[in-house]
Amino acid sequence: MKYGLNGNGLFVIVLVTFIISTFLVPIVKKIAFHVNAIDYPNERKVHAKPMPRLGGLAIFLAFLTGYMLFAQEMKGMLGIIMGGFLLLLIGIFDDINPMSARYKLIGQIIAASVAVFYGEVLLQNISAFGIYIDFGGISPVITVLFIVALINAINLIDGLDGLSGGISSIYFGTIIVISFLLNKTTGLDMMISLLMLGSILGYLVHNFPPAKIFMGDSGSMFIGYMISIVALLGFKNVTLTSLIVPILILAIPIIDTILAIFRRFINNKPIGEADKNHIHHQFLKMKFSTRKTILIIYVINIIFSAISVFYVMGYNREAIIIYIIMMAVLFLFVLKTSVLYDKSSLKNINQKE
Repeated sequence: MKYGLNGNGLFVIVLVTFIISTFLVPIVKKIAFHVNAIDYPNERKVHAKPMPRLGGLAIFLAFLTGYMLFAQEMKGMLGIIMGGFLLLLIGIFDDINPMSARYKLIGQIIAASVAVFYGEVLLQNISAFGIYIDFGGISPVITVLFIVALINAINLIDGLDGLSGGISSIYFGTIIVISFLLNKTTGLDMMISLLMLGSILGYLVHNFPPAKIFMGDSGSMFIGYMISIVALLGFKNVTLTSLIVPILILAIPIIDTILAIFRRFINNKPIGEADKNHIHHQFLKMKFSTRKTILIIYVINIIFSAISVFYVMGYNREAIIIYIIMMAVLFLFVLKTSVLYDKSSLKNINQKE
């Protein structure tokens, strides 16, 4: 089934889901306190007082309500929603009583498998820079890995007020812009992006610093999951012309995730162990406020999103040049900060010697 949307239709969908989400968050906040879904401060966290979680529940309910109001039934969508609902439940349980990373990973794999085998979301091939790869029989495995990777990328970067919600909003907004510019507004990926954008923006009203609520794992995992679904649907519907586009839009969370894995490997720490050396933590160490830090990261992410738009519109050479420049700047940033290893600890060791 196709969705014929004009400019006014796009605005209405985003506005309605925004209003629903904005209204639901205070209700969810009360529920969070009632069930003790509270994020208590510790030495690894930035906030100084207990904060309610479960913001993801408001995002999910706003999305689901918007889907029932505006979308028509489409093959595979039930499987997609089932996978998202499973992640929401896992996240809610974790927000109330934190579970081990192993069990969460198992849940993520199951949810991704539901989308793949029941929702019929499949990454069968990719093309980037003129290179074409067909995954053939291992497509389901590749797709599950892709979904799980993006779930955890958004989960890991959710460490600052308004950060993951803002980055995710930029992602869905960019998909909408690309689809509109290419006159491809009839896909399910476009509809999901509109619903998610409004739902997340409504939540951000309450999460932008100083935050009144956190999305918790219930939100970060669901959002990461829907981001991956939109990317995969884009491949299927040719809204996204190649694998490079979602990678460009999500450059910051993807790079931050890769660096976190290397950092923990170098320091002989478990991959799932939390720390305070993510990219956003480095800006805080530079004495930037929380608000300024997320605004800086927003700007960086918007630049990467603009690169993806240039690439899709055919300005491949210009996009690649800007991308190389941005990656060089990020590389210098990594060298100058403690993203990979704690420079202050190393400095103290050298002084003792």
